[in-house]
Amino acid sequence: MAYPTDRKYTKEHEWIQVNGSSGTIGITDYAQQSLGDIVFVEAPKVGAELTAGKTFGTVESVKAVSDLFAPVSGTVTEVNEVLATSPENVNKDAHGSWIVKVTLKNPGEVDNLLSSADYEKFVAEEAGH
Repeated sequence: MAYPTDRKYTKEHEWIQVNGSSGTIGITDYAQQSLGDIVFVEAPKVGAELTAGKTFGTVESVKAVSDLFAPVSGTVTEVNEVLATSPENVNKDAHGSWIVKVTLKNPGEVDNLLSSADYEKFVAEEAGH
C-alpha cells in the first residue's frame, strides 16, 4: 500500500496532514486492516488539549479496542461527527476519514514524525516482511 506523501505518520499508526498551523488526524490503512471491522470511534470534544504521544481517544473493532495517540500537541478545533454514526468509514477509506482537526501548539513536533517512505518501511518490518 502506498501511503500518501502529503502527511506524516506515527509508529502507533496515526497520520497527520498539516496545513499551516492546523492539522488533520486519522489512523492509517495498516491500522484499520489490523483492527478489522470498526464499530466505534471515541474522539475528544472540540476544545480538548492533545499532548504529543499521549492517548486522545479509542477505536473499537469487533476484535479489540485500540488507543489513539496524538501525533502532535494542540487544541481540537473539529471532530468528524460522521464517524459517530458511521465508524465503518474508517475501514472504507482510512486516509480519507479523519478523526479530529487541531491547531498545532508546536509545529516543530511534526518534524519528529515519519515520512510516508519511513512509515512504509516501519510497517513492513513490523509485519515481518
